[in-house]
Amino acid sequence: MGDDILGTEHLILGILIFILTYITIVSEKIHRTVIAIFGAGLMILFHVLSQVEAFDKIDFNTLGLLIGMMIIVIVIRRTGLFQYLAIKSAKLAKGDPVKILIYFSILTAVASALLDNVTTILLIVPVTLVICDTLELNPIPFVISEIMSSNIGGAATLIGDPPNIMIGGETGLNFDDFIINLLPLMIIVFIVTIIILRIIYRKSLVTTEERKREMLSFDEHKAITDYKLLKKSLIILGLTITGFAFSELIEVPSASIAMFGAASLLLISKIEPEEIFEKIEWTTIFFFAGLFILVGSLESIGVIEFIAEKMLDITGGSIPVLTMIVLWMSAFLSSFLDNIPYVATMVPLIKTISEGASVGYEPVWWALSIGACLGGTGTIIGASANVVARGIVEKNGYKMSFIGYFKIAYPIMILSIIISTIYIIIFYL
Repeated sequence: MGDDILGTEHLILGILIFILTYITIVSEKIHRTVIAIFGAGLMILFHVLSQVEAFDKIDFNTLGLLIGMMIIVIVIRRTGLFQYLAIKSAKLAKGDPVKILIYFSILTAVASALLDNVTTILLIVPVTLVICDTLELNPIPFVISEIMSSNIGGAATLIGDPPNIMIGGETGLNFDDFIINLLPLMIIVFIVTIIILRIIYRKSLVTTEERKREMLSFDEHKAITDYKLLKKSLIILGLTITGFAFSELIEVPSASIAMFGAASLLLISKIEPEEIFEKIEWTTIFFFAGLFILVGSLESIGVIEFIAEKMLDITGGSIPVLTMIVLWMSAFLSSFLDNIPYVATMVPLIKTISEGASVGYEPVWWALSIGACLGGTGTIIGASANVVARGIVEKNGYKMSFIGYFKIAYPIMILSIIISTIYIIIFYL
């Protein structure tokens, strides 16, 4: 009897702490990392789960992959490579605003697929502002295109977007799986997105011949500050991505490959580790850790299992029905909630549903990835990259309102999910 009462108390406390923490994260009144760690701490203090259980819930494969790739990207950032590529792209476009929008979008999508979308936005948006200022263009169309491209490109690979890193870490789906299954879809979505943005902004993408000549006078070679470090960085990045591609064959987890690549780059570059470590986004790492504990608490007290059973009842165990529900629910919720905590909650839920199943649940995982990553493009708060881009733009005196972005991005997001629905039905259901 006493154990039942204690179990009920833990159940109520766990759900209450999770809901209050989640609401506070969404409200953005307190920094999300602070509240995630605070909520995780409350779970331990009120004995919803023990400290040992809490640490067991942290997915160190996800964190290791994130930290390793952050280190590699921070070193590459020091070389000026992104500034070089942006200026080179603008010059290849001969200052034509339409071509610049297309080239910068392609650059953003590719970089987001190989690195991560937040870092790509941090590097590409400031250069975009300089080029737009030179051409006397409103940078908002370009930045919106880059935000959407970063989320689309990030969705194509295991390492491009945090939701994919989390899904890969929990399911065993590797780098090759994401490329084979998601890259073709993302290419289609990207092309459709750019065509629509080109039509919407056709009247804004005009400049003078004088401004084009001024932009063409930029010297992209001056952007590269360290050629030796650039060569070393690109070699290590190439080897690391190759390692991801063959991770299953060599039987080494992606986190270990990323960490080894990062350590190798630090070793051959001879950069003081302190210089790099202080630039790692530790707030993001600790946010993830707190989330894993929060969601793990719900798992421990049986909430995840209960919701899983209810979802099975609703869908009747039908994978096609569950896949469509997960795809559209993920898209809508990830537009208004940050897609990272959403996916952190959904991953153990889907794992519980799929346990002991005689049929494969892979389509459901792809639906979660697609819905969360593409849904994140729908609003300015839907993904971390969006929030970062808005911050840079507004810091430079431009206005990017929630409604202004929503009117452009949300309809395109819905179209991308319709395309994704057709893609999933054709190839998986």
